[in-house]
Amino acid sequence: MKIKIFQLIDWIMLLCALLLTVTGICFIYSSAINQQGQLVTNEYAKQIIWASMGLVLMIAVAIYDYRSFERYITIFFGILIFLLVVTRLFGKTINGAKSWIGIGSFGIQPSEFGKIIYILFMGWFFHKTEEWTSERKRFLAALGISLLTMGLILIQPDLGTASVYIPIFFFMCFAAGVPLRYIFFCLAFGLLTVLAAMLPVWQEQIARHTYAILSILTVKKIRVLFTVGFGAITVIGLLGKLFFKHNKYYYWITYASAIIFGALLCSQAVTKVLKPYQIQRLIIFLDPYTDKQGSGWNIIQSKTAIGAGGLFGKGFLRGTQSHLRFLPEQSTDFIFSILSEEAGFWGGLAVFILYFILMCRMILIIRRTTNHYGYYIASGILGLFFFHFMVNVGMVMGVMPITGIPLLFLSYGGSSMWTAMACVGIMMSVNYRHFSFMQQE
Repeated sequence: MKIKIFQLIDWIMLLCALLLTVTGICFIYSSAINQQGQLVTNEYAKQIIWASMGLVLMIAVAIYDYRSFERYITIFFGILIFLLVVTRLFGKTINGAKSWIGIGSFGIQPSEFGKIIYILFMGWFFHKTEEWTSERKRFLAALGISLLTMGLILIQPDLGTASVYIPIFFFMCFAAGVPLRYIFFCLAFGLLTVLAAMLPVWQEQIARHTYAILSILTVKKIRVLFTVGFGAITVIGLLGKLFFKHNKYYYWITYASAIIFGALLCSQAVTKVLKPYQIQRLIIFLDPYTDKQGSGWNIIQSKTAIGAGGLFGKGFLRGTQSHLRFLPEQSTDFIFSILSEEAGFWGGLAVFILYFILMCRMILIIRRTTNHYGYYIASGILGLFFFHFMVNVGMVMGVMPITGIPLLFLSYGGSSMWTAMACVGIMMSVNYRHFSFMQQE
């Protein structure tokens, strides 16, 4: 089929991606200036190279027919699993995680590129299993695939990257028509597990006040009693559902009690894996001043930078927090803090608008595509962009945990840049092949 380049390129998405990328390069450059006005790193130059290569990758992926991925994606997914295992065993340790493999200074982060492979593979899975009569088996199989992938990333350990796979999974499940009760079960189970693991640490380290209700989680005997109790209710509900098949009362008893029972059990496992100080880092955003020289330092400095920007900002290259090197990971995780300090509220709002337009365009492509495979993978990409944006911006504003998730297109890094560009290219490919379907009809 002859490619019509002007129809192939989604100019709105391209413009948003380019504006965000150029903005990112500018503020990566600003982050490299120290108090004396000297350039201390060449990260901005590397970012220009990566962005240029990413742009070529975007166009190449857009030209390639995304439907062809279905033929080879099982092989690529197998390679991804292999690379994740190799990374855990022989990878480089950076910031406490074995998430990089490579030779010398050259390295790649398989879990970052793995997001695209995971989306393509899950799209293939949901497409191939549309005829399954059991939605439960379909969902459990998809959940098993996801837990395997996320588990291999968690043991690196890279909690931030692993967490990105969760919204992708839920967005794609919703697109695939998975019953909402299954999705809600996993969401409720996950949230309760996190709360049950973190509330005792919050009580001790942040609130520094004892709450009687939390004795369910902090007093061993009471916790065991509640765990056994909800386990027994779950068993009774299952028996009732077995003997009284048409009575939904037992189904919902089992549903609710299983969530609580499973959360109590798994939260105990989480507290065994994560140390109290690691949990504190995740919840310190609730009150960073309880450890303002330690875990809370990043959030305090980030909020200070954003607040100092005011409406119009201090001006490009005039930010103090970054030039005094107060902001940690300022060219990657906290790039939005630098932008807000130097460009102010209106600069931050411009970034919000660009992301809003980009994601609205993705929703439009999802709504009008006629191919189920394209529909699934486009939904996964939307979930990826939405989560990256919400978590990173929420993180630097101090309303979400610090998890090390970059702001796509703006944050420094070749892996995240190429991932974002490739995703936009896939969306263009889905959009373009929509027109070819319509012509065939």
